[in-house]
Amino acid sequence: MAYEGMISETIRVHGHNGELIDAYSARPLSAGPLPGVLVVHHMPGWDEWTREVVRKIAHHGFNSVSPDLHFRQGPGTPTEKAGRVREMGGQIDELVIGDLSGGEGYLRDLATSNGKVGLIGFCSGGRVAYIAAAKMPSLDCAVDCWGGNVVSPPAKLNGNQPVAAIDMTADIAMPLLGLFGNDDKNPDPDQVDKIEARLREYKKDYEFHRYDGADHAFFNYAAGRYQYEQAIDGWQKAFAFFTKHLS
Repeated sequence: MAYEGMISETIRVHGHNGELIDAYSARPLSAGPLPGVLVVHHMPGWDEWTREVVRKIAHHGFNSVSPDLHFRQGPGTPTEKAGRVREMGGQIDELVIGDLSGGEGYLRDLATSNGKVGLIGFCSGGRVAYIAAAKMPSLDCAVDCWGGNVVSPPAKLNGNQPVAAIDMTADIAMPLLGLFGNDDKNPDPDQVDKIEARLREYKKDYEFHRYDGADHAFFNYAAGRYQYEQAIDGWQKAFAFFTKHLS
């Protein structure tokens, strides 16, 4: 059998306006060249499950990194920092895109990089994935895992998140994969229909997969909603998508 190994560690990347922020990285011990995957964590924060996702992606042959988008709310546990983000009205979209751009730059600068980078986001990170597909055109593809509040009424918008993600659809400049549970309440099936209709309207390159018997966060065993068969199939589709667009 071929040798398998990886290195995983907490690092620093240059986020919004060059500010150094924490990030978690995992990289196969390979000469490469390898594609990169940027992981956008969920609203519960930059937690243990997020680190497991980063290592899982590296195990499948990708350089991977997840910046701590709640870094400025520290110190504290992921739960405490996420609570502070909620109290301040949610993540600031401008800062998030700046921080993720730093993570993208880190992946591109690795000696083993093949020059291609994709992105995957979960929950609030799924909403961010949709935004990144419109605002980070240097990415090669993006995966939205049950992104909530992509369809957002005007009453929910604020200074941190002034534009509904769905209203950025015209600017999406890359292939987009969406994975959703049909028992989810945010996004519920009607919201997913609206997102898909908007993508069709603008003739975007996308594919959506919807799973019966799956609620929000159905990949995440720590959330208590893990669905084995749906999660296995969803991961297979995500890795096939990354292989297609990043190899």
